[in-house]
Amino acid sequence: MAHYDLEEQEQIDTLKTWWKMYGNLVTGVVVAASIGVIGWQGWNWHQRSQSAQAAAIYGVLEQAVATSDAQKVKAAAGELAEKFGRTNYASLGALVAAKQSFEAGDLKTAKAQLAWAAENAKDELKDLARLRLAAVQLDEKAYDEALKQLDAAHAPAFDVRFLELKGDVLSAQGKKPEARAAYKGALEKGEGKPGPSRELLQQKLDGLGEAA
Repeated sequence: MAHYDLEEQEQIDTLKTWWKMYGNLVTGVVVAASIGVIGWQGWNWHQRSQSAQAAAIYGVLEQAVATSDAQKVKAAAGELAEKFGRTNYASLGALVAAKQSFEAGDLKTAKAQLAWAAENAKDELKDLARLRLAAVQLDEKAYDEALKQLDAAHAPAFDVRFLELKGDVLSAQGKKPEARAAYKGALEKGEGKPGPSRELLQQKLDGLGEAA
């Protein structure tokens, strides 16, 4: 029995020695892992909470649009941008609010909302914001600003729309050769995709006349 007691004591002593050497490290790793798990769960909860709150405000914005309440639309879009700017709801809200502002004749607000979305939105929402902002700038004859938006990198799926609008801007500037190149580029990108938009593109190109 004493033999087993001695062996057990040796194991305990070995464990104590090992713990003195590595105990702090093990404790630190365990604590760090625990904090990581708690932090991840907390971040997920925060994200869900942010999304839920943003969705509620976006719902208010949609109702305001339905009732043509311009002030409430502007306020809701502003709150989304300020408090929930990283969510898609904020970008969608900016686009919807810009449309409402444009239709109400408030171009200054529409441009500000589109500019925010063009800067902060992600993926296709950013591209849509740039297209709409460039279209407003074209209406205002702010051609250089419009071209800056249209020269920005964008998803290939938007190539035709970017090139067509670029052709519109260049045509408005009287730059027929450049406009012609943009329209031809749009037609090439849209090859194999028949439809009204392709027919309109061809009409715009034909309207410029033959190349000199």
